[in-house]
Amino acid sequence: MIKRQLLKSTLAIALAASIVTPLLAQDKPLKIGVTAGPHAQIFEQVKKIAEKDGLKIQIVEFSDYVQPNAALAAGDLDANSYQHKPYLDNQIKDRGYKFTAVGYTVNFPIGIYSKKVKSLKDLPEGGKVGIPNDPTNGGRVLLVLQDQGLIKLKPDAGLRATPLDVTSNPKKLKFVELDAAQLPRSLDDLDASAINTNYALSAGLNPGKDAIAQESAKSPYVNLIAVREADKDKPWVAKLVKAYQSPEIKTFIQTEFKGSVLAGF
Repeated sequence: MIKRQLLKSTLAIALAASIVTPLLAQDKPLKIGVTAGPHAQIFEQVKKIAEKDGLKIQIVEFSDYVQPNAALAAGDLDANSYQHKPYLDNQIKDRGYKFTAVGYTVNFPIGIYSKKVKSLKDLPEGGKVGIPNDPTNGGRVLLVLQDQGLIKLKPDAGLRATPLDVTSNPKKLKFVELDAAQLPRSLDDLDASAINTNYALSAGLNPGKDAIAQESAKSPYVNLIAVREADKDKPWVAKLVKAYQSPEIKTFIQTEFKGSVLAGF
């Protein structure tokens, strides 16, 4: 009789443990990496929506574009939300990351800013123009300058164009490649600089009013949520994407970030 009771007790404890363990696992918040500015602001709202669906989120802010992917690869993050597809593809190719995009989010058109001229046509001969030093965002800016008629690129340069692909440069513009986060600070020293929207807003710039040129809102640079390939089918991933692509987040983005383009909503 005593042995039977002990066996029942043991089974009951084991059953309770099997039930409690997954519950405890769900209590651990997901760590989501974002860059400071719009991506962080949006995810503060996503966090509220996700919590209604039982998903707890801890937002981790970064000041550059390199560390969020490094942290995801190291297992310090569960997902990140800050980069566009061309940048992710380039990172996977160059660094061998085993990442995948699980949902598209928003596109913030990159802008060109200046404290010295009011339009691109006013750039002086030999003027210095700051561009991001990563291949995808640098190429993105060169395409804008080509669309504005300032330069011409090799026909096959594509999205990863570099200054070496410039075939015509009537104003003899000089391209200064800097880390994207440093470009707002370069405005005092350069004739113009191309700045990603998140860094522009953090620097107090208004993309709609202060940019002297912007890329088309229909560019291919749509941002996304990235996870490790091994995690892409986990239930929390679908919940996270659903929270981001909710009507509430759509309204928030359209209200707070006019001129941005939504994707996947």
